[in-house]
Amino acid sequence: MTDIIDPVVEAYAVAHTTAPPPHLLAVEAETRKTLAAPGMMVGTLEGRFLEMLVFAHRPRSVLEIGTFSGYSSLAMAAGLPPGGRITTCELSPVHAEAARSHIAASPYADRIEVIEGPAIDTVSSLPGPFDFVFIDADKTSYLSYYEAVLPKLAPGGLIAADNTLWSGNVVNDGDRSPDTTAIRAFNDAVAADERVVCVQLTVRDGVTLIRRADDSGAGA
Repeated sequence: MTDIIDPVVEAYAVAHTTAPPPHLLAVEAETRKTLAAPGMMVGTLEGRFLEMLVFAHRPRSVLEIGTFSGYSSLAMAAGLPPGGRITTCELSPVHAEAARSHIAASPYADRIEVIEGPAIDTVSSLPGPFDFVFIDADKTSYLSYYEAVLPKLAPGGLIAADNTLWSGNVVNDGDRSPDTTAIRAFNDAVAADERVVCVQLTVRDGVTLIRRADDSGAGA
């Protein structure tokens, strides 16, 4: 992942963000040591951002699409209200095993369930509703995930989609790679979707927040 924010500014932001707790520091160290592509991990800044979103939104039911090593699930778990739970979907058996190990060693083992297999099948099998959804999996399926979770979003629910600026490649017209093309298509579809209201943020690699436009009290 290429930085889209000046690395010096990014480092300053991280330095002025509350440091991760020991169990997340351990997850980060182990992920960097044992798994390929550790840049897929959300890290300090986005981890705290997700925790803050969950803390402010107070979701009872969180769905995560794309677990990797469990860092984002554990970051969100710290913001859950009493009785809140996270269901997280992971295709890779290697990543699922790593996530389960990290979750079991954390203070939040009783709040997170890892379901292994194709996420679109898992989402179809879950009744919902979901108060908060975090999408951070294969980019070519983002639109499919979005369409699958939107009908199961609880009233007042929120979707957060990660990597929606894709290292800035979304504005590089010469980049026609499948992932970049898929992220552009997702961004365009969400922005044009009259069912929702969205805002695209420049947090880390881009995070888009989405809610239903017809939620009570909402004004587009």
